[in-house]
Amino acid sequence: MYIPFRKWPSRHRNRTNFMLHMVGIPATIVAVPLAVLDHWLLAGGMLLAGYALQLIGHVVEGNRSGEERVIRKLLGLR
Repeated sequence: MYIPFRKWPSRHRNRTNFMLHMVGIPATIVAVPLAVLDHWLLAGGMLLAGYALQLIGHVVEGNRSGEERVIRKLLGLR
């Protein structure tokens, strides 16, 4: 059975990466209701900032983000 978040802890062992995700993930989640409430500029900023923090975390950790892995897989890239 495929469990999507099974490998999450092993890909976020670096403390800096983990902490960046603990700020970035909530920022991306908060962006959704902000967009629904027509606060588009704030929602877009929160979404971009949240993902940027997470991507920086993966650079620090030295691995690829889950989104990048999925895109590479869909495009047939390694």
